[in-house]
Amino acid sequence: MVEPENPETQAIAATLMATLTVRGDTLATAESITGGLLAGFLTGVPGASAVYLGGVVSYASAVKMDLLQIPDDVIETDGVVSARCAEAMASGLRKLIGATYALSTTGVAGPESQEGKPVGTVYVGLSGPDGTRSVALDLDGDRAEIRETTCAAAISELLSALG
Repeated sequence: MVEPENPETQAIAATLMATLTVRGDTLATAESITGGLLAGFLTGVPGASAVYLGGVVSYASAVKMDLLQIPDDVIETDGVVSARCAEAMASGLRKLIGATYALSTTGVAGPESQEGKPVGTVYVGLSGPDGTRSVALDLDGDRAEIRETTCAAAISELLSALG
């Protein structure tokens, strides 16, 4: 995998990792739309191993259900491109890995719609000691821009939650 080079996203990733280190918290990632790019931004920060425990790239629905323990009804009812799926991915991974926090990404980067949802429909999930939630994003741009913006949004979401 080529290491991500966006300086702005790398800077907020460094801020997040420093914040988690000071707090003594850990992080894991469950990625679909970003395909490991989020983990790349996080592990691109020197010293990331102090807080980043690992992640799962779950492109296939079967991996989401089997490994991340997403209930069948979430995928059957809401689909993989949904708030409920993002929340279940984050929550399932947090339990699986035992991290303080877990971030998840799911959505449509294109070139075509998925599950009747247009390109740019994205959900970021966040699971932590205070519960699990998701944020819906409606993004513009090409595949690379949507994936990178999703990473920046996920990192920013956790930074915001940490105060």
